[in-house]
This record gives sequence, C-alpha cells and structure tokens, in this order.
Amino acid sequence: MESIETLNDRLADFFGQDSNTNQPIFRIVWANDEVEKILTMVSQEGLEFLSPQTREVKKYPYLKDLYVLERLVVVPDQNSKELLGKKLSYEPLWAYCNDKRQPVRPVWPATKLVIDVLYAALGKQSLRKYIEDEKETSKEGRDQRIKELQDTLFADDTDVSDALHYKEGIVVPNSYNKEQS
Repeated sequence: MESIETLNDRLADFFGQDSNTNQPIFRIVWANDEVEKILTMVSQEGLEFLSPQTREVKKYPYLKDLYVLERLVVVPDQNSKELLGKKLSYEPLWAYCNDKRQPVRPVWPATKLVIDVLYAALGKQSLRKYIEDEKETSKEGRDQRIKELQDTLFADDTDVSDALHYKEGIVVPNSYNKEQS
C-alpha cells in the first residue's frame, strides 16, 4: 500500500501544479491536522464579537480521523475577506470513508477515479476509458451498441406517447362509459 507522501507525489506528477505558486492542484491530508485562519464575528463558544477577529480554526471539524482529498481552487471575491484575502485555497473534494463513515486508507485507483469524475462533470475530460468497449471493436458491434442505446432511449416513441408528453393528448380512463355521460 502506498504512503500518503507517495500518493501526493503521484497527484502532483499526474495532475500538475499551479503555475504561479507551484502548489499541487490536488493533495491528500489528514483532516484532524488541517487548520485555517479566518476573519469571524463569532467566538468558538458562539458569542458574537463587536468587530471581526482573526482566528485559527479547524478546517474540517466534521471530518474527524479521516483522510481528505483536496483541490486547489480560486477563492471567490465574496469569500476573499473571510479568508484574509487569500486568492487560492484547498477545498475538500472527497473524504476517504465507507458508507458507515469509518475511515478507509487512500489508494491511487480510487483517488484517480474521483478526480476523473470531477473533470468529466466539468467537461474537461471524458470518462470514455471507463466504458466497456468490447462491443465497439467491430462495425457490427458498434452498430449493435447504437441500436441498444436507441431502443433504451426511444423505445416508446409513438404518436400517442408524444402527444401525451407534450400535453396535447387526452387520456380516457378504462372506467369511462359513454352512455352515462
């Protein structure tokens, strides 16, 4: 099993670093160790200050004893003051835990998949490599795959279903009796 340092090195090598600060775009950290300085109007006990104060707070108090995959992002202008003018900040992308919130050790395939899914959702990369392409090795297989997709997407494509969908059709219930009306 790879160490966290090795995984962080792989993240920097594979996904790169910020060109201005040389900080890695992604990193894995221990949630308990992460703190940040913020400008706040409320004390740790919940009392309101008369003027904003700078405090160091736990970054992930809700993620105890877990590793967290973070992404370096640009701080929006409306949050810049709260983070004391910082232009970049690491924000959580994934917490390494199971469905019962028990910690799991970070591994490279899972980490890379989470980042690939993020990039696919942002339209920066495709997840095509995760699609089984055994059927697409020949023209017949490709045509069969397209037919299956069309059948799945447009199987109930009739004039009646279109009219009902576009609210132009009329539904007559089975219990309708013309003589009673």
